[in-house]
Formats: sequence, C-alpha cells, structure tokens
Amino acid sequence: MDIEEDIRSLQLDSAEDNNGVVNPEDGKPEEVEKYDKMDEDPKQEVEAEPKAVEAEPKVKDKEIPSVQDEEDVPEMTKRHLNVVFIGHVDAGKSTTGGQILFLSGQVDERTIQKYEKEAKDKSRESWYMAYIMDTNEEERVKGKTVEVGRAHFETETTRFTILDAPGHKSYVPNMISGASQADIGVLVISARKGEFETGYERGGQTREHVQLAKTLGVSKLLVVVNKMDEPTVQWSKERYDEIESKMVPFLKQSGYNVKKDVLFLPISGLMGANMKTRVDKSVCPWWNGPCLFEALDAIEVPLRDPKGPFRMPIIDKFKDMGTVVMGKVESGSVREGDSLLVMPNKDQVKVVAIFIDEDRVKRAGPGENLRIRLSGVEDEDILSGFVLSSVANPIPAVTEFVAQLVILELLDNAIFTAGYKAVLHIHSVVEECEIVELLQQIDTKTKKPMKKKVLFVKNGAVVMCRVQVHYFAL
Repeated sequence: MDIEEDIRSLQLDSAEDNNGVVNPEDGKPEEVEKYDKMDEDPKQEVEAEPKAVEAEPKVKDKEIPSVQDEEDVPEMTKRHLNVVFIGHVDAGKSTTGGQILFLSGQVDERTIQKYEKEAKDKSRESWYMAYIMDTNEEERVKGKTVEVGRAHFETETTRFTILDAPGHKSYVPNMISGASQADIGVLVISARKGEFETGYERGGQTREHVQLAKTLGVSKLLVVVNKMDEPTVQWSKERYDEIESKMVPFLKQSGYNVKKDVLFLPISGLMGANMKTRVDKSVCPWWNGPCLFEALDAIEVPLRDPKGPFRMPIIDKFKDMGTVVMGKVESGSVREGDSLLVMPNKDQVKVVAIFIDEDRVKRAGPGENLRIRLSGVEDEDILSGFVLSSVANPIPAVTEFVAQLVILELLDNAIFTAGYKAVLHIHSVVEECEIVELLQQIDTKTKKPMKKKVLFVKNGAVVMCRVQVHYFAL
C-alpha cells in the first residue's frame, strides 16, 4: 500500500538521522492517549485501530535498541513511579489527573474543547477535565469513576503512571486493585464546605482509602487539598489548616510517619493552580511550599532489587498478534527471549516482546508497568491474578498460609474467630477465604506476641492466623 510505504520510508529516514534508534516521542500525544484507553472504551478502540496499524512498522522495520544501547533512549534513563489517586467520591481525583495530563502536554487544547462541549451537553460543565481519565460512557453519565483509569506523563526527572482509583464505596475492590500497583499515593481531599466532613466521617471513603493504601504498601502519601478556589473556601488558610489538623492524627493512627512520608499542599484541580507551577502570591499569599509536580519529583522511594526472582502479577490479558499480558513488575527483571512460568498453571512461556507505555524495549526492571507478548500459551488459559514468574525460582502456590492481620473494622461489630469467612484481595486476586485457626494475638504497643491463647479478637486487634482458600493463592 502506498500510504504504508510512505510511512515506512519516512521512519527509516528519521531513524538514520538518529543512529538507527526510533524516537518514541515521534508519536502524537493524541494517538498515545487513545492507545492507553483502548481497553476501557470499545468506541475508542475502533477509532484507534488505523493508527495502531500505521504505528506497527516502527517495531517491525527497525531493530530495537540493545540492552547496551539503553542510554541512547532518554525515556528509559528516568526513574519510573506509579501514582494512585485516592479519596472520597467527588473529591476531584479524575479532574486532577486530567489536568496533570493537559499541563504535561499529553492532551491537546482541541481535545479539551471537545470534552468541554460534551460535558456542557450533559449539563456537567465542571466535569470536562475528568473526561480525560473517565473514558467510558457509564462513568461520564454517572460522574463516577468505576474502573481504575491509567495514563502516563513525565517531568524532567521521572516517568509517572497515573492510576485513577474510584472513590465510590461500591467500587472499593477496584480501588484496591489500583492501590496494589502503586508506589506512592495522592490523597485528594475536597476543601469545599461539607465535602471534607462527609469524606472524613466514619463510613466516608477518605478514611477507608488511607487505611487500605497503607495496608497495600503505599508508604508515601501526598495529601492534596483540592477545590481551594471554590467560593466557600477562596484559598482560606484557616480551612486548609483545619483539614490538616484533623488529618494528621488519623494518618499517624493509620501507620504513616507524617514528618517523613506525608506532604500536604493546596491545589485547584479544575483550574490547574499550584500544579505545574507554584500558585501566584496574589491568589494565595500564605503558601510557600512546592507545587504538585515539584512534590511528585521530590518523593524518594526505596530502591528495588532488579536481580531478585521475577514476579509480575497479571492484571489483564488480551489477544494482539499472540497473547499479551499486563501488570507491574514487583521483583526482578525481564528480557526479550526469556523463558518464564505462568503460575499456578505452570505453563512455560517465552517473552516475544516487551512494551513500556507505547515503547518497545529489550528489557525492563522492577516497578515498571508492562505489556508482555508471550508465546506458548493461549489467552483463555490465563486469568487475572495469575503470576508471571521465573523458571528457576517460581512463586509457590498454596491453599493455606499464615498471615498477620490488622482488624480495622468488623461489620455489625462481629467477632473474629476460627470459621470466619471473608473475601481476600492480594494484588489482582479476589478470592473467598476462611480463617481456620487463630495462632497468636500481637500486642499493639510492644509489637510482640501475647502468651495467652487467643480464641477471638475484636476491632483494632492485630492477630496471626491460618487462612485457607479453595484455589491456589500466590
């Protein structure tokens, strides 16, 4: 076809100018965003298909940089962080995420105008920024995030993957899935009169999301006080201080070291104030701290071990010239050509191709969100929650294990004892389980096991117990 030949020759010419390395930045931001959202919105998948076909020769025609040439690819030299946006429903998580993508150049002005018109037609004028993250029609009509939205942006030093978690109580399992993939959390709190109180009171999602995030390993937290430009707030220092003073004791109670691991800052997600650049002194004279982008760049997370046994929990799979699985690398590294095991089925597979965002790479390390094309297995043989694992050191599969549990809240003030049935969430696994034995209760002050035999525990207890599942737990 003439069009394909023209594209091919143009890419060959540009690749020669760059010493044979295809520049991932040559793609248009609009195309990147559509590709990210393909799985979430079938309408967009149809629209994006021709562009995906056009982009394919990039991978086929030019040799992918070898591992030794990785320093030639600027994107791969930056550190990578997964950021989950959590908080009560309507706090402004999707709007803030959409504004970040707009400010970082991932979405153009024309697309924003389209979303603005669409939101106005639905009589939801202030929701247009959220449409960047909330891509399916159900989310736009309800004005609620349902699935975990996923997008990418970069600052000078860091590549970020945004995970936009739903705030509604009905979709807590989806929020858990998003938080389990994250390195750091952004807790979005609405400063509007009454909205902070609703989210913070018992039963509000602000409390539950903080506790879940800490439990799921999100050790660093940015608390952004949103909607500071709202008429009931008007960048009031008193309102900001009130929210901070109420949140600090609760964050400490949830296990966060507030001085080291938590940072508060005021923003307006809808207007983009104090996000990419610091808020103007004429608007907010009392704020001397960083803006959101600076705060994200400054966060330090513990170094991961790239030489550990390979572990990648699979969060999704689909067919695309073979079986493609998606997930975050929790441990170890992977290269093109590696042999791996899909556990617990023990299917041996070969890595055909690895993609980080839209870029094909030769290898990837821990913390990266990947799409991996596999040979040797059909997509119907893989379920969400399976783990891609090294052959030499595969992840164990068991039906019973010992766990330390923190009992945050029991429904209807029930008693937690042997025979208690619950739903278990581990990375992307959701499985029914039963507590078969209580082993020891842990003293919350000394952190040491108590000597007396434990038969039951109530809210607030920490207990070691034996958990049984009907299927394999990984």
